[in-house]
Amino acid sequence: MVVKLTLTSLTLPAPAKINLFLHIVGRRADGYHALQTVFQLLDFGDELNFELTDTPDIVISPAIHGVSITDNLIYKAALLLRPFAENTHTGAHIQLTKRLPIGGGVGGGSSDAATTLLALNRLWQCNLSLNELATLGLQLGADVPVFINGKTTWAEGIGEQFSPIKTPDAWYLILIPNCHVSTPQIFSHELLTRDSPKMKIAPALEGHELDMFRNDCEALASDLYPEIKETLSWLNQFGNAKLTGTGACCFCRFMTESEARQVLNEARSKFKGFVAKGVHLSPAHQRLNEVETFATNRPQ
Repeated sequence: MVVKLTLTSLTLPAPAKINLFLHIVGRRADGYHALQTVFQLLDFGDELNFELTDTPDIVISPAIHGVSITDNLIYKAALLLRPFAENTHTGAHIQLTKRLPIGGGVGGGSSDAATTLLALNRLWQCNLSLNELATLGLQLGADVPVFINGKTTWAEGIGEQFSPIKTPDAWYLILIPNCHVSTPQIFSHELLTRDSPKMKIAPALEGHELDMFRNDCEALASDLYPEIKETLSWLNQFGNAKLTGTGACCFCRFMTESEARQVLNEARSKFKGFVAKGVHLSPAHQRLNEVETFATNRPQ
């Protein structure tokens, strides 16, 4: 007899992303910007451990400096999902190991929220599909659904329309300038370019052409934040450096891990950063698949 194991705890990664390019192709009537981008998932990120509790409380530790519990996307995600739980009196203790910078353009908060939805959907036995979870996640941020679906993706609209794509195998060095970029400031600025021509998905599938594309926020962010300009200038010695999202993180692509780590070693006297491999399937989904395989096939 084969039974499905009931879990009381689960540890999942919350991977980073970088935008291989970011084009702003217009502005919608509701004020949001219409975008085209590629979200490249990485094999590095935060990690969250979830433990079920006998009370309905949702406890997150440690607290994130400068972020109230009601503004914490992990907490918001748990609250969104709780009405679907098999037992709404069950809570969770969530322990966060934070490795990604806040406001760095690598998706840390959105990825944490997505991992929370994926994990608690399993632990609370909500049994929602990925599409249903993505619909919930969209309430928390436009790129949360990308992390829920868990694949490197071509995205359009405000980021919520996406199609999985295959990108060339590569390693990335991500450097973290010593500044915090205000996304609303960038998107509302009068000098932001908003008229990039809209592309079809086919050119982005030609992996070598991705380096030809740009980030429309990069020039403005570099002017507003000298730390970004300095980081990009330094990284450009080693390849085609780019800003990810609205910043502040900057990245450069390498063919091998050793090349990327060599440059990181040179950077450490001036910058913080990390090296990660581009992946096509989210590490959170890889781990969930392993858990489900074990839970389903475990002999009684």
